[in-house]
Amino acid sequence: MAQIRRQNVTVSLSTHIIQKAKVLAARRSTSISGMLADQIEALINNDEEQERASASAIARMERGLHLGGGRLVSREELHER
Repeated sequence: MAQIRRQNVTVSLSTHIIQKAKVLAARRSTSISGMLADQIEALINNDEEQERASASAIARMERGLHLGGGRLVSREELHER
C-alpha cells in the first residue's frame, strides 16, 4: 500500500476552543490534529459525493425519460369529426 505523504498546517483557535477540543479529543482517544484531519476529510468526501450526484442528476435530466407515450397526434387529427 502506498504511503500517504502528510504536511503540517497551522490553525489559530481561541484558547477556550482549544481546551474544549483537548477534552473532546481525549474522550475519543485521539488528538486535536486527528479530529481536524478526520473532519476535513469527511467534508471533502461529502463535497465530492455531492458533485458526482449532481453530475449524475444533470445527465439524467438531459437524457430525459421515456414515459411510454406513442406518436403525438396533430391538432387536425385530434379535431377530426
